[in-house]
Amino acid sequence: MDNCKLQCGVARNEIGVLDSERLNDPLYAKALVLDDGGRTRLAIIAMDAVGIGDFDLTEAFLPELKRRLADELRIDQVLVNASHTHTVGPMLRSEAEVLAQTVDAVRQAANDLVPVAVGSGSGYEDRIMINRTLRLKSGKAWTVRQSIPCPPDEEVAGFGPVDPEIGVIRIDRLNGSPLAVVYNFACHPLIGVADGKVTANYPGFASAVIEENTGAMALFLQGAAGDITEAAYKDNESPRDSGMVGRVLGAGVLAAWRQIAVCGGATLAAVSETVEFPRRTDIPGLLVELKAKQQELLRSLRFLSLNFKSFLPLYLKYRLDPEYPSDYSYRYMHAAQTGDPWLKDRDAANREQLDRYLENIHAMELLAKLEDDVATLERHQKINLDSASDSVAAELVAFRIGDAVLTGTPVEALAEVGLTVKKNSPFPKTFLAAYSNGYMHYGAMPEDYPKGGYEVTECFLAPGWCPVYLEAVQRMLCRLKAAEQP
Repeated sequence: MDNCKLQCGVARNEIGVLDSERLNDPLYAKALVLDDGGRTRLAIIAMDAVGIGDFDLTEAFLPELKRRLADELRIDQVLVNASHTHTVGPMLRSEAEVLAQTVDAVRQAANDLVPVAVGSGSGYEDRIMINRTLRLKSGKAWTVRQSIPCPPDEEVAGFGPVDPEIGVIRIDRLNGSPLAVVYNFACHPLIGVADGKVTANYPGFASAVIEENTGAMALFLQGAAGDITEAAYKDNESPRDSGMVGRVLGAGVLAAWRQIAVCGGATLAAVSETVEFPRRTDIPGLLVELKAKQQELLRSLRFLSLNFKSFLPLYLKYRLDPEYPSDYSYRYMHAAQTGDPWLKDRDAANREQLDRYLENIHAMELLAKLEDDVATLERHQKINLDSASDSVAAELVAFRIGDAVLTGTPVEALAEVGLTVKKNSPFPKTFLAAYSNGYMHYGAMPEDYPKGGYEVTECFLAPGWCPVYLEAVQRMLCRLKAAEQP
C-alpha cells in the first residue's frame, strides 16, 4: 500500500434557520473526506448543532445519514461531531433539509479529492474558559449555571481541571496551499451574541478567523467540554459576545498551525467499536433525599418578621455603622449612663432578624438548585424508564490521520475523562471529540457522582459507563498502534 496516495476533499453547506431576522451568522455542516487509495475511506463531519440525536436533530438523523453515506458514497467510517452551540429557540432547518445538506456536503468533498500532505500539532489556551463545577469546602460540587445562583463565596474551595490543549491537524495540497484545518478544543459555546440571535458561537467566529488567514476550510471538533464553560459566562457587566472568545481561539489555532510540518506519506486508519454503557439505577433514592432536603429547608423559613422592604434599610444601617446602627452615638452613651438596655436589646433583636433573613436567602438559593436537580433527575429517570433497558449502545470511533489520533464518543464527557484518555494513549497526539455519533448527555468520572453538581444530575449513565469507555477507547488506540507499519 502506497501511503503517498492520501487524498482529501472538503465542502460545506448551510444548515441554520432560514429566517434571516433570527440568524446572526451562518451555521454549517462541514465535510472532510480522506481516502488513502482504497484501504481506508472516511468522513469527518463538523456540524453547528447542539447534539447529534437530540434537541434540533432526532435519533433518526444519524442512522439515516450513515446509511446514505455508505450506500451512495461507499463511506462506512464516519465521525459526526456537534459543536454543541447553544441559542434560544430552534437553530436548524428541518431535519430533512439538514440531512440533505449534510449528505450533499460529503458528496461534494468525495467528488473533489486531491493529493494532500498532513501534519499535526498542538496549541495552548487557558484564558477563555474555566471548569464550571466548583468544589465546595463540604466536599460537594456546585455547577455555575444561568438557571441557578452561585454558592456563597466562603463555601468555595476551588474548581476542577481544564484541558488547555488545542489539537490541530493541518492538511495541505501537495503544491503547499492549505486545504483544511481540523481543530479540537474543549469549551461549552454558551455566551452567544448580544441580541440573542442564532449563532455558531465562538467556534464559528474562530473558524472565520482561521479561514480568512489561511484560505483553508476550518472544521471545529468539540472536545471533552462537559464541565467547561467560557470564563465570562456569568458576566453581567458587559454585552454577551462570544466573538472575543472565538477570535482568541482562532489566533491560538493559527499559531499552532504555522508550526506544523506536513508529510506527503501520512498514514490513514480507522477503527470502531460498539459498547454497552450501563444506565443508572440510583435516581429514585436520590429523589427521596433531595425532596427531604427541600422540606427541611422550607421548614427553616418560618419565624421571620422582616420582608425585603424592611430588611434592606435595616441591613444598610447595620452595615454602615455596626457600633451605633440604630441612632447617634450620644443616644447609646445616654442609655449606658442611665442603665437603659433598650438600644442594645433592640440591636440584638434586629441582628437576629437580619441573620434569619440572610439565612432564608441562602435557603431560597438552595431551594432553587434543589428544584432544578429534582426536575432534571426526574427527566433522566423517565429517559431510562422509557428505554426499557438497563444499558445503552454507544458507537466509538478512532481515526489515525498521520501522527495524530482522533477519537469520538457520543457522551458529553467531562474534562477529566478527556485528560485520562490522552494520558493513557500510546499516541502523543491524541484528540478527543465528544458529542460525536450520537448524544448521551453527561459522562463523568465515577468519583464525581457522590459530589453532586449539574453534570452528574443531567445524566442517565451509571458511574460504570466510564471504565467501560476508557477500556474500549484504549483497546481501539492499541489496535491502531499495533497496525503501524515499520
